[in-house]
This record gives sequence, C-alpha cells and structure tokens, in this order.
Amino acid sequence: MMEHPAWTDRHEAALQEAWKARANAWAPYSGFQVGCALMVPGGGVVAGCNVENASYGLTQCAERCAICAAVAQGNSTFTDIIVVTDLESPSPPCGACRQVLFEFAPEATVWLVGKQPGKTWHKVSDLLPHAFRFEPPAR
Repeated sequence: MMEHPAWTDRHEAALQEAWKARANAWAPYSGFQVGCALMVPGGGVVAGCNVENASYGLTQCAERCAICAAVAQGNSTFTDIIVVTDLESPSPPCGACRQVLFEFAPEATVWLVGKQPGKTWHKVSDLLPHAFRFEPPAR
C-alpha cells in the first residue's frame, strides 16, 4: 500500500488556484466546470479550466489546458495535480487527460476535490494502468 502523501500549505495555495480557474471555465453546454492546478518543481503553480465548444469533440478539459499552459511556460514536469469540481464527490480525470498526464508525470499525485470535505488521491500511473508509451523502433 502506498504511503499517504502529505498535504501542505503549498497544496492549499494550489487548491485555491484550481478553484479560481474553475470559476473561469467555459461550460455553456454541460454546465460542468472543472479547474486544475499543476504544482511544478521550484514552487510554481499553473492552472487551467475546461473550455467547451459547440463542436463537442473540440472541448478541452481543465487538465489538458493546464498542461498546455505549463509547457508554454517551460514546465514539463509536475509533482502534484489538483482537480476540482462542484460535484459532491470528487471527479477523476477522463481517459484522454490520464494519458496526457502520464506523458509528463506518471508518478505525480493527482488530488481530487469536490464539494464534500476531504480529498482523494491517486498516482497518475494507478489511474492509467498499461498506459501507452511511445518507444521508437530501433534502427
């Protein structure tokens, strides 16, 4: 069994950034607003929110928006990922987001927070067992 990771003041600050991002989510079709905050090495936090589109397949999840923003800022590793929704129970990332998170931080801790008190956590690699990894063929 994995040891429960510690929740610190830094996590609390990142949680507040995730809630702020969630408030900016563009979700006119589903009404399901999601915020995400990535904790990057060195103390930074990069947040993102979901952005829906009338052509629903073009919708971007909060996790992928945060990753794109972080990469644009030069961050390609994350220690912790905090995902917030206004559902009673925490909501885990979708399958596409799990694969993208795995690309950058397979051993990062994903914290899930809903309206109810408390948080659940998982390692990215546990959320996506048997994840796809690209390994170029030997030449």
